[in-house]
Amino acid sequence: MNKEEIKKLLPHREPMLLVDEVVLNDDGTATGFYHVRGDEFFLQGHFPDNPIVPGVIQCEMMAQSACILFADKMNEPGVLPLYTGLDKVRFRGMIKPSDTIRIDVELKRSSHPLYLLHGEVSVDGRKCMGGDFSFALTKAE
Repeated sequence: MNKEEIKKLLPHREPMLLVDEVVLNDDGTATGFYHVRGDEFFLQGHFPDNPIVPGVIQCEMMAQSACILFADKMNEPGVLPLYTGLDKVRFRGMIKPSDTIRIDVELKRSSHPLYLLHGEVSVDGRKCMGGDFSFALTKAE
């Protein structure tokens, strides 16, 4: 799923659309990718002369990468995915401009409209972040 196809599922738009591609894997997991160009808004002040992708942005990338797992539900009119929690999130490595981020997510539990997932973020096989997250599929008002 390329960026234009992702836009058909997610309400996010630039500059908050933070995945370039998402793939549904044969085992039911999803893998997202994002190439850090270096001109992103979140790098402008984080940090001058040493830009690093903020942890909160990595968490958002993880959630957006999960979109393909819920394509059938997200295609319904007015559906809005909202974060409901983060748990056991750990940051283990810096992500810098020119890095290509790989985001792997898997569904752990679901009780519609609530979903619990686990995700891991890596660059070149080096784990940079991992943790559990939950969100709800709600109706936009």
